[in-house]
Amino acid sequence: MDQFTINLLFVGASFALYIGIAIWARAGSTSEFYAAGRGVHPVTNGMATAADWMSAASFISMAGLIAFTGYDNSTFLMGWTGGYVLLALLLAPYLRKFGKYTVSEFIGDRFYSPTARLVAVICLIIASVTYVIGQMTGVGVAFGRFLEVSSTTGLLIGAVIVFAYAVFGGMKGVTYTQVAQYVVLITAYTIPAVFISLQLTGNPIPGLGLFGDHQATGEPLLATLDALLRDLGFNEYTTHNGDTFNMVLFTLSLMIGTAGLPHVIMRFFTVPKVSDARWSAGWALVFIALLYLTAPAVGAMARLNITDMFWPNGAQSEPVSLEQIENDPRYDWMATWQKTGLLGWEDKNGDGKIAYFNDKNPDAVAKAEAAGWGSANELTNFNNDILVLANPEIANLPSWVIGLVAAGGLAAALSTAAGLLLAISSAVSHDLLKGQLTPNMSEKTELLSARIAMAVSIAVATWLGLNPPGFAAQTVALAFGLAAATIFPALMMGIFTKVNSKGAVAGMLTGLVVTLVYIFLHKGWFFVPDTNSFTDADPLLGSIKSTSFGAVGAALNFTVAFIVSKMTAPIPREIEELVESVRIPRGAGTAVDH
Repeated sequence: MDQFTINLLFVGASFALYIGIAIWARAGSTSEFYAAGRGVHPVTNGMATAADWMSAASFISMAGLIAFTGYDNSTFLMGWTGGYVLLALLLAPYLRKFGKYTVSEFIGDRFYSPTARLVAVICLIIASVTYVIGQMTGVGVAFGRFLEVSSTTGLLIGAVIVFAYAVFGGMKGVTYTQVAQYVVLITAYTIPAVFISLQLTGNPIPGLGLFGDHQATGEPLLATLDALLRDLGFNEYTTHNGDTFNMVLFTLSLMIGTAGLPHVIMRFFTVPKVSDARWSAGWALVFIALLYLTAPAVGAMARLNITDMFWPNGAQSEPVSLEQIENDPRYDWMATWQKTGLLGWEDKNGDGKIAYFNDKNPDAVAKAEAAGWGSANELTNFNNDILVLANPEIANLPSWVIGLVAAGGLAAALSTAAGLLLAISSAVSHDLLKGQLTPNMSEKTELLSARIAMAVSIAVATWLGLNPPGFAAQTVALAFGLAAATIFPALMMGIFTKVNSKGAVAGMLTGLVVTLVYIFLHKGWFFVPDTNSFTDADPLLGSIKSTSFGAVGAALNFTVAFIVSKMTAPIPREIEELVESVRIPRGAGTAVDH
């Protein structure tokens, strides 16, 4: 059986499972559509939250970014896991105690203002749509490879699949689908990692193998990788090379962005009791840790395997020949990935070899010229997002493992896309239409409008996903920055301070506008290519990149909110009592519909 057929079997079986669950758990009421009828067990909810959370950015893109940057991109690990701790301690139980369906509803009621609710809806939609762009990018990469079509065609196929099960299932269908997706994606991530760790270090636990000895050299694995990269003119894998201030801001943006992301917070409205919300966050952290403790090992081992592929006898010898790439079965993966447009190579000096080195490093260029390899890197395109999906093929693992990774990559991207689309649809139908414009809307009409909003969101995200503003994880980091600058401060001030409605609205608008403008100046206006004035390599404000600006936006949000609140009328007595009651996380209000 060929690889394409095996991929179809694994992907087809997993999709049949997801769509079957979505039909079985189809939402019949708005309570089931928005909050799964509030009957989800904390362990089940923790697993669904982990799948919702571990998106294409975590599964497909993060290990690739770590592999090609090394230590400096460990910020993704620190920020995303740290954010969950913040969420569990500072937000989840209090929001569940409040007993509403959505984040915007909490903000509207706490700040006793339809305007605050409307601004929260706008912030939520902008952050969620930006996040969905990253997911759709990952969907395009995964479908493109495993159906052996271009990544654009893969993206369009993925959009149809997301539409099928997210639109009909609602939160109830999505919750149980995500439990299945978690099992698929964590199995698909860890099995290849175990195989590769055994191959390179003899240790079946990737996290321990990372710090073990490389079997071929007898030296520590990381020392072997550092030496190899140094010889080719790249930065060492384990050293800090970036700007420390930007690194701290980026980690902080990811942390508070995590705690402010609406599709994650919504998961805590689905449990029966307040204590279950805290337990759900704890279980989610356990399930997430299984992948996040493995990711650094996947990144390092994949970088070593790829570099060895291009320098079969070490960096001091000759690079791989074109003849070997074309005829050696171990290199078949390169031709397959080339079809997607995400991998490319070119023999620029016509010597019949493909020399992979850092042509931005003068010493590496001088060494390559002296050896007759030319002055340019001949691995012309290696998209970071393909690394995890290509990893089993690079390591020459069995066909069934490659098929499993196909299913896992798609599960990761699609599970988060569904959760985000649910957040967007509830913001539009429940908060905007029913909460503001047509309060007398029937439940049936509300469900229909939620599904239409979802369909429109999929169309917009698919269109933007064709020209994303970065790799999947980088695009997702922008969404975290927007959530950090807008939603997180409003929730924190709503629970722990007596900031009034005017302060909250002014703060959210300041955070949103300033952060969006900073992102557009660096990534292009509305992410349209070539409309940017600056780049992240040469940012507007010192060393602060667009992906790190969320923390600055959050600080401005807090500052403006407190100043405006001090200058205007204090909050009403009944709101003060509401804040006091929410802060005592015992008991839980039933969801209140407005």
